[in-house]
Amino acid sequence: MTDALHLKIEPLTHEAFAPFGDVIEASDAVKHFPINAGNTERYHDLANLDAGEDGRVIVSIFRGLPRALPFIVPMMERHPKGSQAFVPLSGRPYLVVVARPGEPPTAGHLRCFLATAAQGVNYAKGVWHHPLMALDEVSDFLVIDRSGPGNNCDEIELAPVAIIPAL
Repeated sequence: MTDALHLKIEPLTHEAFAPFGDVIEASDAVKHFPINAGNTERYHDLANLDAGEDGRVIVSIFRGLPRALPFIVPMMERHPKGSQAFVPLSGRPYLVVVARPGEPPTAGHLRCFLATAAQGVNYAKGVWHHPLMALDEVSDFLVIDRSGPGNNCDEIELAPVAIIPAL
């Protein structure tokens, strides 16, 4: 695969991920305040969930098999009718590969982020992303996305492909 593009793995930050959606985490970088007589800290309004005009928000659990690195990124998908949020439940880091919404991306448009076990992501409507990328072990994710009429998943194959190096 001499023409494959090797992706750089970046740390997941609010600023770096902003063109693609939201980082979901309890940190000083987000609005937070005490509730319940000071017994609970509320990290407030962390993601712009979007079910679209004719959809409704649903909650699911996805159980992802681990991906071995290096990993060839052969395809990308997007959800044109609504956002899709992933919150890790298994206490393990995972990878996020994204490209901006719009025309189908090439390997040169992709960005790869390493999310910590304490960070979720919300892909904005139409953002290209690779399906769930658990690392090391089978991992569960709470997923908040759209249910409703119409096709809400477009897939494309990448040519050339991208490669995610070993950590």
